[in-house]
Amino acid sequence: MTQLVLADSVSGLYAGETMSSFDGVVSGINGKSRRDFLVVNSGNVDGDAQADPKHHGGNDRVLHHFPREHYGQYRRWDMMTGFKDAPAMGENISTVGVDESMVNIGDVVQIGDVVLQVTQPRSPCFKLNKQFGHPEFALAMQTSSLCGWFYRVLTPGHIHQGDSIVRVERHSDISVKQAMSIYFSTEFNEAEYQRLLTAEGLAVSWRQSLAKRLDSRKIENWKIRLFGV
Repeated sequence: MTQLVLADSVSGLYAGETMSSFDGVVSGINGKSRRDFLVVNSGNVDGDAQADPKHHGGNDRVLHHFPREHYGQYRRWDMMTGFKDAPAMGENISTVGVDESMVNIGDVVQIGDVVLQVTQPRSPCFKLNKQFGHPEFALAMQTSSLCGWFYRVLTPGHIHQGDSIVRVERHSDISVKQAMSIYFSTEFNEAEYQRLLTAEGLAVSWRQSLAKRLDSRKIENWKIRLFGV
């Protein structure tokens, strides 16, 4: 496959280890600050941490990429209290011009000398409601698919401000947006679950969740994740 430049340059790089509390819930979402470069290891980024590594870290979620223009859309929907911009989503990589319809599950991309693979969309949780001051922010992200995506690291190295993002391999025909729609549809759809499971590179946690659904013939309850209750 011909290589494709997804973005001429990274518009923002962020990392941080500071934790804060939302009504007693610890989060690192506000702990990230702008960096000139990121040192990316096989399982983590130097100087970066998550409060809940079970759901926000691990080898399938080393870096979070979030399109900066989504902030403008959420503001237009009046989903934010006050002005918020990158890295208020807790992202590591910010770009303009690349969205969830252009990136597929399993895509291999190179940024600087780092090679990454797209593993899953972001699964929004209730901490976003607290972060942006809207009780249904996480639900809006889930239904709109304006969520960003995660990478696993294939080749560690350095990502610098201004590095281009190049897709070097494509391994599935399912975009991040389509994966979000399939996974979070309120209708049980065995055929679509099976289709998503064929996507090479899909995160292990999503594979396990889909397999559990297929076995139980039921969709799990999302209430606690989306609303915290």
